[in-house]
Amino acid sequence: MADLWHFIMTNQAELLDQVIEHIGLTFVSLLIAVVIGIPLGLMATRLRKISDVILGAVGVIQTIPSIALLGFMLPLLGIGALPAIVALFLYALLPIVRNTYSGIDEVEASVTEAARGMGMTDGQILRKVELPLALPVIFAGIRTATVINVGVATLCALIGAGGLGEYIFRGIALNNSVMIMAGAVPAALLALGFDFVLGLIERNISNLMKPLSYGLAVVVIFVSIYSISTVFNEDEFRIGVPPEFLERADGFEGLQQHYDFDMPVVEMNASLMYEALKNGRIDVAVGYSTDGRIEAFDLKVLEDDQHYFPPYECAPLVREDFAEKHTDVISVINKLAGMINTKTMIRLNSAVDHDGKDEQTVAKEFLDEQGFETRITREGNPDLLIGGKLQTEQFILGHMYRILIENYTNLDVGLRLGLAGTQIVFNALINDEIQLYPEYTGTGLHVLLEATASTTDSLGNNPQKVYNYVDSQSRRQFSTRWLEPLGFENTYALIMRRDHAEKQDIETITDLVNFLNE
Repeated sequence: MADLWHFIMTNQAELLDQVIEHIGLTFVSLLIAVVIGIPLGLMATRLRKISDVILGAVGVIQTIPSIALLGFMLPLLGIGALPAIVALFLYALLPIVRNTYSGIDEVEASVTEAARGMGMTDGQILRKVELPLALPVIFAGIRTATVINVGVATLCALIGAGGLGEYIFRGIALNNSVMIMAGAVPAALLALGFDFVLGLIERNISNLMKPLSYGLAVVVIFVSIYSISTVFNEDEFRIGVPPEFLERADGFEGLQQHYDFDMPVVEMNASLMYEALKNGRIDVAVGYSTDGRIEAFDLKVLEDDQHYFPPYECAPLVREDFAEKHTDVISVINKLAGMINTKTMIRLNSAVDHDGKDEQTVAKEFLDEQGFETRITREGNPDLLIGGKLQTEQFILGHMYRILIENYTNLDVGLRLGLAGTQIVFNALINDEIQLYPEYTGTGLHVLLEATASTTDSLGNNPQKVYNYVDSQSRRQFSTRWLEPLGFENTYALIMRRDHAEKQDIETITDLVNFLNE
């Protein structure tokens, strides 16, 4: 708890911004849902033939997984607040529409008939009889929708919409429970706070109608200002950054200091950044130099001309006890040493990301090209487990290792690929939940070993020195061993659309900084 409090105090300005963004996303979407949902519910009570269609449609929307719904929004609306607000609005519809329908439908027929007998028109009956009687039920639906939206809004950080989900996903990527709690606790408090306040209003709804109307008008004004500032007033030049890179020692803060630049950051899922860059939703992305989408989307990697990034040679990282017990497996894995250069890895990644092949097929085809045995596929209980991060090449390499081990030893291999971040997969290795996975020497240097500045300076950008250091220190500190490098580096890189970079005559990161300072 002390660590959480210290983190909140240290990062209170950023946390406050996230809270404001979270509240804004929640209430903009909720306001739209109320404006559209209540009339839809009323329509369902008046047009009985289509009531099942209306209720069924909003019910189906609610069954779509929230991550999938956000994914559906991206091709249509890009990244940022707009797709997030649309997705949250759709999620809020069901409780509002259904409660409006139920509230009106449950008004007794004798009451409406009495009103009609007094000479009231249908409109007057709705305004003066049905809506006042149904209001507690309708408000209960709005209350439910508010709590739902507070929770779902945390996922909107994945598409660059901001909010408290940024700390949650950053913490997941780094396996940092304090950072996760820094996002989760305020989100939970917001949900509880809004539920409590709306519960008080719900219990006194009849007496609060007039002040609520004035309050709603004020909310509409502020919501409109928020919408204009977040949805339509985008910064001119923005950089997309994956959550883990924001907190790494070799990450974004150090990059800014090294090159002395500043630009608006859009924190978002790494797999979405390339599409966002391609479609012009962001101008620069922090990506991976071997990603197949660089070639497929005609993107350009900017030269790290001031040598900020260390070498990131890819090599298998294994448990020391496993390596000593299974020397035959180590010999088999090392058959791939030096066989995959950067150009080859880009080609293999592109076959998955652009051509649509599955990772296992791509891995098998490459091994076939190199003359390895690939016929045997075992289905027994695994004798060892291979892990991997949420990157295409880690899936491909995981399948390569599995195929080689099963064809050249008597062991059955299981895969645990797609783990969310470096610390998660490394902790799985340390805890013997996996026995090996592909890692990068630069990541080992800065993230796993947390090397000091003097150490990194002494190593320079010499790949062999960095490899020797991370191998020796990993053996000493963690009882893990780095096997022989595969032959390629997958460094972090700043990436732009090729036509955009050429138009501005940007070849290097320094060129980009000079352009930003013009």
